Amino acid sequence: MRIADKMQYNQVTKNISKNRTDMSDLQNQAATQKRVNKPSDDPLAAAKVLSARTEERGNAQFVKNINNAKSFLEFSDQSLGELGDMLVRAKELAISQSSDASANEQTRQVTSQEISQIFNQAVNVGNRKLGDRYIFGGFKTQTTPFDKNGQYFGDDGDMKLQTNKDAFIAMNIPGNKIFLGEGFHAEGTLRPGTETPKTPAELNDVREKEGEYYRLRQEENENTVQMRGPASVYSDEKISSKDPVTQRTGVNVFEVLKGLEISLKTNDKEGVQQAMDYLDQSINQVIQSRAEVGSRIMAVNSLTESLQKAIVDNKATASQLEDVDAFQLVSDINKTDSALKATLETSGKMIQPSLLDFLR
Repeated sequence: MRIADKMQYNQVTKNISKNRTDMSDLQNQAATQKRVNKPSDDPLAAAKVLSARTEERGNAQFVKNINNAKSFLEFSDQSLGELGDMLVRAKELAISQSSDASANEQTRQVTSQEISQIFNQAVNVGNRKLGDRYIFGGFKTQTTPFDKNGQYFGDDGDMKLQTNKDAFIAMNIPGNKIFLGEGFHAEGTLRPGTETPKTPAELNDVREKEGEYYRLRQEENENTVQMRGPASVYSDEKISSKDPVTQRTGVNVFEVLKGLEISLKTNDKEGVQQAMDYLDQSINQVIQSRAEVGSRIMAVNSLTESLQKAIVDNKATASQLEDVDAFQLVSDINKTDSALKATLETSGKMIQPSLLDFLR
């Protein structure tokens, strides 16, 4: 077979181009410290790296969601702790004014002023805000949940944040469950089956169910016991004598405090004594709500640890697939550089003769 000069020239050009391309790829790997810089470098590894990065970014967003929910829950827990302390103080005052041996009409008048302040503080706790959102208003985070008389203007919606694939956690407890004692069941302060609506149609269904729920509750209240004495003149609403800890209907905290205040002002000793039982139920109601919040905080802390570990694992997996071996890279660069130099030297000798050399 005859080897023409053009064939030699094409072969030399091809070898030099290949060596220069290899050197360029190795230099690029050295600059980026990545073995896979584009899918064509390693299609299978590139697909796995992209999948790991997608999961890593998703987990990072879940961590942000959890941190947001955690701050909301921790602030709720702090507020409930303050509310519990207020109710404990109210019970101490009720005990001190429950008998004529340790109190009289004048002391009860003075104590009623402190109970009035506790009532106002409880309303302020119910209207707490984190940033620009009310924490006890349900879905209505831009509306003040309670007025000065303790009337509720929020709803019983549970704001749920996604904490993982197909996993959600409620970041709030509506004020009507904490302060009004609505919706207490064996499962805790949340009614079973409560879900965050995702469409207007679902929201309308939730509202219809809420209307049915409140209608049934009004029927239940017909069998509840009304506070005796002057303490019952504050409102037409009746306060249940059932204990939420025994999985029964809760109590209206504001009604209890206002009833105690009126009993003290009117020197109604029996009303003060009866208010002590309702204060016990109110304290248990707040404790149960706080326990629910605490369990969620524990859950989000555990989820945070799991997600952070998953993020680290995904980074390690991607690193193993796409990061370059520095020692192997240096060796390959030296080898390719030597091959390029050898190619250039031998190529110069092979194509050194020119047309002028043949014309001599």
